[in-house]
Amino acid sequence: MKDFVREDLRFSLCGLNCGLCPMQLDGHCPGCGGGAGNQSCKIARCSLEHGSPAYCFACGEFPCGRYEGIDEYDSFITHRRRLADLETARTEGLEAYRAGQAERRERLEFLLDNCNDGRRKTLFYLAANLLPLPDLRRICREAEGMLEVPLKERGARVAALLQEAAERADVTLKLRKKPKKA
Repeated sequence: MKDFVREDLRFSLCGLNCGLCPMQLDGHCPGCGGGAGNQSCKIARCSLEHGSPAYCFACGEFPCGRYEGIDEYDSFITHRRRLADLETARTEGLEAYRAGQAERRERLEFLLDNCNDGRRKTLFYLAANLLPLPDLRRICREAEGMLEVPLKERGARVAALLQEAAERADVTLKLRKKPKKA
């Protein structure tokens, strides 16, 4: 979209955690307003119409009707924490939010580089986005102690640890697809 530019390409205007997105990490998307990304975004257009706040939480109308049901379904990235992440960034400050996000990205990159046997990528992305940070830290420490274990077995062990942490946190580590219209 013409005239829509973003400085923060890791945390979107609408609350998506772009820094933990498979499209961005694989180099296919620079994030909204970063070039050839999703330039037809309705929320970006809305931002331009409302004085160009850097994040929706800075708009006087937030949360508006555009956020009704926004966390119900996922695309290639989970949408479950959009409102919660915007609220965290607003209440704790962007610097604190970005620090947590950067650590999540480091943990994700560790899991992808050291535990992905080709079958766990989506699980690792979801875990990095949705699990409490202390759980991610603990699981990555445990995984560091398994680096001598064959990759397939290591990946299975780490996946089990992530699933156990998800159950304790009442989190589902699966993307939720929107039902097809009949």
